[in-house]
Amino acid sequence: MNKPTVVSGSNKSLLKLITPYKNPSKSRSIFQIINTLVPFLLLWVAMSFTIQVSFWLTLPLIILTAGFTVRLFIIFHDCGHGAFFDSKTASDIVGVIFGILTFTPYYRWHHAHLIHHRTAGNLDKRGIGDIWTMTVEEFQNATPRRKLFYKVYRNPFILLGIGAPLIFLLVNRFTSKGFTKRDRISVYLTNIGIAAIAVGMSYLIGISNYLIIQILVLYFASAAGVFLFYVQHQFPDVHWYRDDAWDYSTVAIEGASYLKLPKVLQWFSGNIGFHHIHHLSSKIPNYNLEKCLKENEPFQKVHAVTLKAAIYSLKLRLWDENLQQLVTYKQAKLS
Repeated sequence: MNKPTVVSGSNKSLLKLITPYKNPSKSRSIFQIINTLVPFLLLWVAMSFTIQVSFWLTLPLIILTAGFTVRLFIIFHDCGHGAFFDSKTASDIVGVIFGILTFTPYYRWHHAHLIHHRTAGNLDKRGIGDIWTMTVEEFQNATPRRKLFYKVYRNPFILLGIGAPLIFLLVNRFTSKGFTKRDRISVYLTNIGIAAIAVGMSYLIGISNYLIIQILVLYFASAAGVFLFYVQHQFPDVHWYRDDAWDYSTVAIEGASYLKLPKVLQWFSGNIGFHHIHHLSSKIPNYNLEKCLKENEPFQKVHAVTLKAAIYSLKLRLWDENLQQLVTYKQAKLS
């Protein structure tokens, strides 16, 4: 096996470049809440009327609402990092509310997500806040049952079309043994909020109409969100390391993607495509990420992942430690 050389410090000079972009702007944060939450609520009003006329009139609005749900989630995400407001109280209040709207318990999700930031790209610390990825050797040594389970799990139609909505609809509703007290309270509070909205909306437009809208909005939003999360750390040129070769600043640049999306998708995804900069510093508000890229040439030199390449990356299923890259089953000669 080829052992990667430690590149510790080679990208640490980039940390100095990001300092001016860390401070959130209260006015810009409030404006982003307005230009996201207000259309989201207005779309729900519109859907409440159109669903009583025709589902097909409502479907385009459902898809548009899913886009705003993804954007709500990005704000929720920034609040957990303390990147959206200087005030922790303000961040937590907005985060909890937006967590209810996106069916995600605020404290519990960020507990796992912060671990993800500390371990992303570390082959020896996989398993929390990431997408399950086996090495070629691990797959070769796995039992037939485990291989089958892994193949099913990594199938894009399962991962995005079934797994993603199930996480937000069902998995996020329950606690487990390893949860802290705050994690549990977060789950309970989110469930109460979701239930209150469901009861209110069902009273206004009928339970069947509410469920049709809510489930489909969450379905499209979760599939898009998990796809974005997937390609942020699973793309053709990604670099992962064993623990003794892992370095935070290096993996931030080499282990997180610069996903170059069309402007409209960039807007709905809250600039999360500039993920290499986000991983270098999670304290940068999403609205400062593009500015940071444009004003600092080193960040522009990262190979951009196009939407076409992002879709292709769904075929990459295993990490080859000899080649130091993600490969398909066919490339690993395991098809």
